[in-house]
Amino acid sequence: MSYVGPDFEPPQPRRRRGPLTVALAALVPGALLGWLVYETVGGSGDDGGSGRASGRSSSPAASSAPSDDAKEPSASPKPTATPSASAPAASGPLKGKVVVIDPGHNPGNFRHASEINRKVNIGTNSKECDTTGTSTNDGYTEAKFTLDVAHRMRALLQEQGATVKLTQDGDRPFGPCVDERARIGNQAKADAVVSIHADGSGAGNRGFHVILPGAVHAGAADTRAIVGPSRDLGERVAGRFVAVTGSAPSNYIGDGGGLVTRKDLGGLNLSTVPKVFIECGNMRDSKDAALLTSGAWRQKAAQGISEGIVSFLRG
Repeated sequence: MSYVGPDFEPPQPRRRRGPLTVALAALVPGALLGWLVYETVGGSGDDGGSGRASGRSSSPAASSAPSDDAKEPSASPKPTATPSASAPAASGPLKGKVVVIDPGHNPGNFRHASEINRKVNIGTNSKECDTTGTSTNDGYTEAKFTLDVAHRMRALLQEQGATVKLTQDGDRPFGPCVDERARIGNQAKADAVVSIHADGSGAGNRGFHVILPGAVHAGAADTRAIVGPSRDLGERVAGRFVAVTGSAPSNYIGDGGGLVTRKDLGGLNLSTVPKVFIECGNMRDSKDAALLTSGAWRQKAAQGISEGIVSFLRG
């Protein structure tokens, strides 16, 4: 997810470590092992600290993938007959639970500039409907990445018995807008919602971070009831993401624990059910991009996020 446009304005970098680092460290005793695996894959870059996107995907040319691995639509589970709807859930420990997966952006957004630039009410103020998202320097788009991970997550969670709904599956020309993305989770009465993204920060900025909703009570936004459970969800997702992928928490946003709280995102502000965003890595850093364009790594990312959701839903 690039930090330009709706829901993507850069937070001010923090200069002091806080209790979030301790919380995540306590949650994941195996994080050190994950860090070592991460260093083996490529190591962390220099701390840039800004979190601002250096570029965005805004044209058809950005949809070309750099490698066969990045192109591989067949590597993810096939969509259900009705793309955004869930297939009948299997029996399992999550039987009766509803999970909404929100793949950030839409592959067709770049063709609909006027529609995605129109302003929508996010409770506290107005922002653009959506953006095109970012891409790797070789043109593998965030929209392709998020859909691929979402498909993999859907298969994993359905195996656990959950009913899974996607906010979009490339089955509409653009969008949905950020307010509708929140509304889909609310209307589904989801037990958990996770919005999948990848960042577009500067080279050398590496790692993942999970974005939590802050306490907002203004206009149409009232997150006070979901702040606590969303934090629990976010901590579990972050912990399992470290353990399964070996990726380190962001070296440029947050306090080193992989958790960031924000009050400026419509997708969180308008949610009435537990919800978090995850930035799985930085597409503009070559080392992170090598992971994000790997089908094997995307499967690990899907597994880590899904395990965090399962942990949250099972208590």
